[in-house]
Amino acid sequence: MNKILDKVINGYDINNEDIKILIDTDYTILAKAANEIRLHFNKNNFDMCSIINGKSGKCSENCKFCAQSSHFETLVEEYDLLDSSTIIERAMYNRKKGIKRFSIVTSGRKLDDLDVDKICSTISYLSSNTDIKICGSFGLLNYENYKKLKNAGLIRIHNNLETSRKHFASICTTHTYDDKLQAIEEAMKAGLEVCSGGIIGLGESLEDRINMALAIKKLGIKSVPINILSPIPNTPFENNKILAESEIIQTIALFRFILPDAHIRLAGGRGQLSDYGKALFESGANAAITGDMLTTKGITIDGDKNLVKSLGYEVTYE
Repeated sequence: MNKILDKVINGYDINNEDIKILIDTDYTILAKAANEIRLHFNKNNFDMCSIINGKSGKCSENCKFCAQSSHFETLVEEYDLLDSSTIIERAMYNRKKGIKRFSIVTSGRKLDDLDVDKICSTISYLSSNTDIKICGSFGLLNYENYKKLKNAGLIRIHNNLETSRKHFASICTTHTYDDKLQAIEEAMKAGLEVCSGGIIGLGESLEDRINMALAIKKLGIKSVPINILSPIPNTPFENNKILAESEIIQTIALFRFILPDAHIRLAGGRGQLSDYGKALFESGANAAITGDMLTTKGITIDGDKNLVKSLGYEVTYE
């Protein structure tokens, strides 16, 4: 493993044989090595963002993990696209708390053209009047809409691969893995940065997680959110076993070996961890979504700022 570590630090891309060796390495040793890679490529820079649930519930898609799907009878709050003033107010509140990256997230297969225009107006105001970096997650849009968002001031679009190509049909059948890839490629063509990762705990294998990381690497994506499944009552995954923290640490460390210079971002489900992610920030992760998630409670901004400071990180926005 130490030979692989040295080679990765010197610019080497690991192969399948290397990955087998890493999998067989004790997770605590693997985590320390992953942290060395993180320190070499990213130093102590830490990227922190916050999100708003800009449109909730009533989603046509049948993603088995999601509280917002209309296919399942969950207790999620349902509402149409929030008005511009509400989104701006939340963005400004988070900016006053020191968070300069803010993402607007909407439910549904994709925003319709009218809602895209409304969001563009909000983004234009924020990008013209603040130093906030605006990101968005608006579903499977086309090039024309991505270009509108880019021109309005959107910096980055989010679209999770969720899992491996092989496992994807086990979690969703109303759209495909290739639909995801097409949307990501259209966003890149429009000049947007892309944020893409997935969820662990969906019944996938470790091989599925590794293949997701390799797919993200192939796309050249540098912001990689990792969610830990929070089983939602009345969804098909409500009885999924909660992952052991050792398995989560191993997964994060493997992602760092595969994506040595990325921002590996802890996202939903972090509140389930006994230390709110501290061990993961010492195992290769170096970014987080702070505050509440979409339908689950997150960690407070002040709590996260104190945590990352105690670990020697400095919150920066590249």
